[in-house]
Amino acid sequence: MTLQQIHYLMQIEDAGSINRAAEQLYVSQPALTSALREAEEELGFRIFNRTSRGISLTRDGAEFLSQARQIYQQYDLLMGKYGSERRIRQKFGISSQHYSFVVEAFSNMTKHYDTAEYQFSILETRTGDVIRNVTTGKSDIGILFLSSYNHRFLTKIFREELLEFHPLIECSAYVYLHKSHPLARRESISFEELLPYPCIQFDQGSGSTAYLAEEILIDRNYPRVIHTNDRATNLNLMKSIHGYTLCSGIISENLNGTDFAAIPFREDRKNRNQTMRIGYILKKGTVPNELTSEFIREMQKCVGLPAVQEEAGASDPG
Repeated sequence: MTLQQIHYLMQIEDAGSINRAAEQLYVSQPALTSALREAEEELGFRIFNRTSRGISLTRDGAEFLSQARQIYQQYDLLMGKYGSERRIRQKFGISSQHYSFVVEAFSNMTKHYDTAEYQFSILETRTGDVIRNVTTGKSDIGILFLSSYNHRFLTKIFREELLEFHPLIECSAYVYLHKSHPLARRESISFEELLPYPCIQFDQGSGSTAYLAEEILIDRNYPRVIHTNDRATNLNLMKSIHGYTLCSGIISENLNGTDFAAIPFREDRKNRNQTMRIGYILKKGTVPNELTSEFIREMQKCVGLPAVQEEAGASDPG
């Protein structure tokens, strides 16, 4: 296995398609397919599943690429220090559910660094991809939430993928809507009051389970649902058709403006509130480096917590 082959495999995973990876690498599609086939023959297992809709990592492939990425990153650092260019561009990647405070924290963090000297990435994506990206090493840190509904399902995945969940903040459900919404002036909003309006939920992909949903109280029966894949669309729908979503109540006016409101969800005997436990996942045993620690501190500031130098430790995944 050569470093070039590892680079090719990483590019295929990141692009999600052999054709797109070939374009980005400036090699022919048959040549890249041949390189992939040779790598799989040498390893003795399939790295990617191929379907009509694209490719995805096999379990063996994900485990292999997780280790291979670390080797390639060490090679990058070595060549940056001793190669002809002698310049290190440290990489730092974030994968997150759709939280504006994460984007704000990332923006605040990058102001402290020369982006010409670092290779940053931030991906707002599906819950499954957040977990997968940290597992494979594509991202250094992932941000998501646990609740009484999804806790058992997600912590089982964390154990299997050797990940640790570190809690950041706990909050109850809020209804997030535009200030022109008919319910926007309520002190609290019940489930029954929401029924005439469309509930906006982030799409988690075909065949996905509700345990991967980004919205709290997902186990309720919503008669009107619209699925989206980005926060900008959510905000537009909140304004144009009186849509709403259920969230943590942590909103960033710096990014989203002052035209939106987060109003407490009012529980009743049939529709109890839940607690969102928002936190971040790291590979098990990871000691946060300078960039990771700085980003965590910025997240703490954005959610109203005092920044600390070291985290108290991971929650028990059991």
